[in-house]
Amino acid sequence: MLKVKTPKNHRALRELEKHAPKLVENAKKTLILQGTKTSGVLKGFLAEIHHLKKGNSIRYTRKNDNIRPFESGGETSLEFFSLKTDCSLIVFASHSKKRPNNLVLGRTYDHHIYDLVEVAVDHFKPMESFLGDLKVSPILGSKPLFAFIGEGFENVEELKHLKEVLLELFRGEVVENLNLSGVDRVYVCTAVNSNTVFFTQCAVRGLKKSGTAAPRVDLIEIGPSMDLVVRRHRLPNESLKKVAMKTALDRSKKKEKNILRDAVHGKLGKIYIPDQQIGGMTLTSDVKGLKRERREAKKNFPASKKTKLDSP
Repeated sequence: MLKVKTPKNHRALRELEKHAPKLVENAKKTLILQGTKTSGVLKGFLAEIHHLKKGNSIRYTRKNDNIRPFESGGETSLEFFSLKTDCSLIVFASHSKKRPNNLVLGRTYDHHIYDLVEVAVDHFKPMESFLGDLKVSPILGSKPLFAFIGEGFENVEELKHLKEVLLELFRGEVVENLNLSGVDRVYVCTAVNSNTVFFTQCAVRGLKKSGTAAPRVDLIEIGPSMDLVVRRHRLPNESLKKVAMKTALDRSKKKEKNILRDAVHGKLGKIYIPDQQIGGMTLTSDVKGLKRERREAKKNFPASKKTKLDSP
């Protein structure tokens, strides 16, 4: 395990705060690595994934002979790399005679393996093999849409699990609102049978009028495209899943005291004034109000001058 050191300057402190848990998490990063043997198909696939998730992915090109998913003790290195790079998604590629073009997609919770899905990559076509118009090519970092076609994503357990992992892998940062004019690509997943999914990426040519509230969308296939054949999958433990699904309460807003909100009057507030002890107040003759009253009284009612009477 990595040693936790106390930050010695503000720069190290800011870096630790980035990795700390937050109420609103950042976009999940993906760790891309390979095993001892890797085929040309998988190398091309890893390059495409790294390009599609540019800015939110880290790729290791060295061989890793001690990583064996689905085996006891073979996932320690994955958890170590996940903690080191602060990545919560894992893409691991390997090639063998028993499992050719093997790809493992996994998620982590607290830098421990949460679940895994193992698929075979068949009929892979990179983006270079598609001749498309550069004007409709998607922009890196844009928000994609997903289209899942087929009843298998609702009925078959393996395809339901693969659907969750694919959504987690490509969705990027979670947003509340989305402008339709900024949508420029769609990932299309078609359930061919109970264990095979056809995956491809399409660019949105534009939103056109359809006579209804929903616009008509024209799609152009730009790749990459492939067939994903599910081999093995491991669901998360129920106790771990229950802990991972917990959400923290948003306590950033302070409680507003003595404030009511009404649909008619709007925002109403209460003001508490302490009792005034008027009987105990001392009133002096130097009060400005009293002086003003005296001046007005002299002006309105002038005092009569006393005259001396001469004695006879």
